[in-house]
Amino acid sequence: MINQVDFNYAKAISDKIMDKKQELIVQKNNLSSNQPANIESQLHIWREDIIEIYAKSINSDLDTSFQLLKEWGAEAVDTLVNFNLPLEIALDEVRDYRNLIGQIIKDEASGFNLSIDQFYNLISDFDAVVDRAVHWLSISYSRRFYTRINAAEATALELSIPVIKISNQIGVLPLIGDIDTQRAQELMDKALSKGSELGLEYMVIDLSGVPIIDTMVADRIFKVVEALSLIGVETILSGIRPEIAQTMTHLGINTSTITVTSSLHIALEQFLNIKI
Repeated sequence: MINQVDFNYAKAISDKIMDKKQELIVQKNNLSSNQPANIESQLHIWREDIIEIYAKSINSDLDTSFQLLKEWGAEAVDTLVNFNLPLEIALDEVRDYRNLIGQIIKDEASGFNLSIDQFYNLISDFDAVVDRAVHWLSISYSRRFYTRINAAEATALELSIPVIKISNQIGVLPLIGDIDTQRAQELMDKALSKGSELGLEYMVIDLSGVPIIDTMVADRIFKVVEALSLIGVETILSGIRPEIAQTMTHLGINTSTITVTSSLHIALEQFLNIKI
């Protein structure tokens, strides 16, 4: 916090920055590449806000400035994420205004004949505010970015394990792509919950779209079959290609207790012969 002796010149410099706000925005527009109109309008709001925060930081305590920056950073990140813009755009705003406003501080300090100590204290607090702006933007963007990624991954995972009901008693669960630990757990959860929810008596787990069957994948799939049997759902594994069958044999996997077919068509024929 600045002391009372420093208050007059600090307030004067702060007021000077505010007086030059629109001029600074025009200068920044000249430094920036052209953006679509809707994005430029958002950037204009950012620029007004960051200039005001920088100006107020000259004659305010750091805690107050940091809180304003935290709120500005959250709003800035919302705009970046909503418009799918990179973090670099917001960081450019912070960097360019550091230079533009820093020059005003330098010129005004010279006009007030500030001592080296006075100028150092002034510019140090200003730099601390700018550094905190970069910090909050980076932290907020990273959190929001990974939240969106995690949500998208969860949605993709949910959609990648569909249980399709083809008759009152029969359902098909087609698997495509690699099966890792997370997806294997989702497979267990989805098979059991949908098998119970849909009132299924029979389920075909089709593996024709799974490129690799290793020990972990095989073990998980067999546990799913066992769990389904405990809730009264009989299961057939279909789509076991010759190379996968050979791999399972080399791994010593025992399939004698599970019905296995080479194709989904054959599996459905077996179940349809039982009951539709």
